[in-house]
Amino acid sequence: MTINIQYLHMPTSEAMNELLTHKLEKLSVKYDWIISTDVYFKLANDPRGKNKVCEMKMEVPGPRIFATSTEDNFEKAAAQTLKDIERQLKKRKAIYSKH
Repeated sequence: MTINIQYLHMPTSEAMNELLTHKLEKLSVKYDWIISTDVYFKLANDPRGKNKVCEMKMEVPGPRIFATSTEDNFEKAAAQTLKDIERQLKKRKAIYSKH
């Protein structure tokens, strides 16, 4: 699986890169049909303070899987997005295993 992590209009974080790479590699072991993952971190304009956005786009057989979340820090945003991605992967695996 190929992992591409991009930080839009902000400095990169090696700690976040390592954390996300580790978690995404765990997912690729569990779901071996994942082709690639694109992760985007960016800042949004939000007056409530939840301005850290994490978007993930996953290339898998069939339609792409996409999830996004907005939180008050990037770690929470990444964790929530990973949770959403894993939920979609479980649904996709259930569909494929029936056939």
